[in-house]
Amino acid sequence: MDIALSLLVLTSIALVGGAYALFRRGKRRQAWLMLGLAVVMALNVAIWTWPMQGGQSLTTAVPQG
Repeated sequence: MDIALSLLVLTSIALVGGAYALFRRGKRRQAWLMLGLAVVMALNVAIWTWPMQGGQSLTTAVPQG
């Protein structure tokens, strides 16, 4: 699970960088789509790591194996 969350964070950072490059080239629609995808991925990471009422997050509540 940790590897998947790490890849999500790294990919969202790469998407933001790619969107910046597309903005500079004038391809605004693709850049906004990339930024939207980066936000969705970051929100997924936040949901999985946000602590619940018992103090556990979804990543620690999922059985391993």
